[in-house]
Amino acid sequence: MAASLSAQALRRCSAHTCAVAFRRSLSSAPSSAFNRFLLKLNHHFYDVKNIVGWSSWLRAQLVRRKNKLYSYTQQRFGDNIAAAYYILSLRGSFRFAGQSEWFRPDSRGRFSYEFLNTPDAHIEQMDLSGTLINHHGLDNLVRQNKLETLSLRGCPEVDDWFLGRLHVFGESLVELDLSHCSCVTVGGLAALKNLRKLQHLDISGLPLLQSPGLVRILVEEMLPHCRVAGADYERGLIQTNSLEPPQDHSEPSSQTNTGNPTVI
Repeated sequence: MAASLSAQALRRCSAHTCAVAFRRSLSSAPSSAFNRFLLKLNHHFYDVKNIVGWSSWLRAQLVRRKNKLYSYTQQRFGDNIAAAYYILSLRGSFRFAGQSEWFRPDSRGRFSYEFLNTPDAHIEQMDLSGTLINHHGLDNLVRQNKLETLSLRGCPEVDDWFLGRLHVFGESLVELDLSHCSCVTVGGLAALKNLRKLQHLDISGLPLLQSPGLVRILVEEMLPHCRVAGADYERGLIQTNSLEPPQDHSEPSSQTNTGNPTVI
């Protein structure tokens, strides 16, 4: 009885309380190489846990800083320049409408400020692959009403909330790449129904899609003029013939005539 009560008490203890008790027991126990090793290992575990917690916090702060609203730049230079600066600060690239040159940063993230010379030019193509853009950062891009091509390949912060805000490009967006976006689900793809001019959509490598083939059919019904790439029809579809009972195609065995008359 006492053993069961003590076991229940131990199960109710939190991980931190148990670890503190464990360290105290090791400290009060006679010093040995094994006890010192266990104590060091225990301290190392919590050091690693704290490091992971700090790294997550630092990453969240980085994402927040990267996606802040460039309101001062918008007021001083206009929406187009602010959008261009935001894209380059994310280490993305873009092309203005009516121009062939792409603006993109170098390997160190440095870029030219020649885009300041065309404040009235709208952005027609964006490549934000692998960047930290999220739905808050879209506030810097919502006025680019001539955007035709948007690549978000491998963006870890692109989620269903992000896709829900893409309706602002419903009258201009023609191509959209969502491949390898790990946070996109079927609910987010359903929000793309407002992209009425979309002609090409890439949804390959989305790990949260349980039935890519079925999702492709649903998207194509929702956007009949859009060509969906990256999801085969066969993936995730249930074959109807597997639900039917097996049929016996063997020939009937001959039965011995017992002399009974055959009823017709």
